[in-house]
Amino acid sequence: MSIHPLPPPKAPTGLGRLPVARWFVLIGVLAGVTFAAGVVIVMTMSTRAEALHPPPELAAQLDRLNAALIVVFALLLALGVGLVAMVRYAVLKPIDQLTAQVRTVAGGDFDHDLHVDRPAELAELSSHIDSMRARIVSAWRVATDQAEELRRSNGELEQFAYVASHDLQEPLRKVASFTQMLEQRYGPQLDERARQYIHYAVDGAKRMQLLINDLLDFSRVGRVTGEKGEVDSGALLERALENLSATLEDAEATVTHDELPRINGNELQLTQLFQNLIENAVKFRSEEPPRVHIGVRRDGDRWEFSCSDNGIGVERKYADRIFLIFQRLHPRDVYPGTGIGLALCRKIVEYHGGQLWLDGDSDGHGATFRWTIPASGGEG
Repeated sequence: MSIHPLPPPKAPTGLGRLPVARWFVLIGVLAGVTFAAGVVIVMTMSTRAEALHPPPELAAQLDRLNAALIVVFALLLALGVGLVAMVRYAVLKPIDQLTAQVRTVAGGDFDHDLHVDRPAELAELSSHIDSMRARIVSAWRVATDQAEELRRSNGELEQFAYVASHDLQEPLRKVASFTQMLEQRYGPQLDERARQYIHYAVDGAKRMQLLINDLLDFSRVGRVTGEKGEVDSGALLERALENLSATLEDAEATVTHDELPRINGNELQLTQLFQNLIENAVKFRSEEPPRVHIGVRRDGDRWEFSCSDNGIGVERKYADRIFLIFQRLHPRDVYPGTGIGLALCRKIVEYHGGQLWLDGDSDGHGATFRWTIPASGGEG
């Protein structure tokens, strides 16, 4: 298996820039010079001692000392040669082999085995690295299979979305249209119970259309028009308020906001996020005219937004349930909707790398929703 190569390694710094082999050569040269200097010094001192014509007993001791020194120097030389050979074949060569194998793997051939026989420490290290390589390759293959399955599933989901937006909508429109025509044409001949049944049929068809459209919006997050870029969140809020102008005017709602920053995100989805939260604040209003405030504060490399209102609020025990798809806290005849709005908001925020949550216990005192969005890459 060959995949994209790994990025180049970081360049070593300081003394690490010198390879191990050169360190051994440098130390070996210094040891050789020291050894040669010692031999020269000993020979010089021995020659000077003989020039002094010492007594026979002392001369004999000097001869034995010279012989001992010669043996010692010969042993040191043999040990030095043996050490060089051992370092060369037992350390440097295995390191070169392991380095070459690792370089091959880093170059993209992730099926290449890593193995050296000596020394024991490098053999253990290569075994651990090879085991890690095998686990990574296995996980990568599983992830590749899952990604392929996900691509296939997404393709089927897109096909379903196409069918839902076209083939399923047309029968619903016909059901609603012909049922209304039936009421218009035969209305005088129908009793109150029949007209009520017709109303239920039309209302069910319309709610099914609304539910399909909401499901399509939910499935499109991150798949369709999901490009991100630097956007002005203030302009997005103004666009959302413009879309809700009729609703806000009918409810005599007031919407205020802080100075909103530029952030990194998708224009359509973030506009929908503002629109859904403000529309919820107006829908679940109290007896007072709705007042909504959009706040923001910087939190490290993120912006924390908030949407606060003076509506009926949400009990803390429902803080998680309200973000589940199709979960409703109120009957449909009291507050219309499909129960997908907040689930869609959370999905949009999570797609942008943030979190959305209900802030505190606001039962009867309005609700405050908070969410985080990464700051624009151009900001400090």
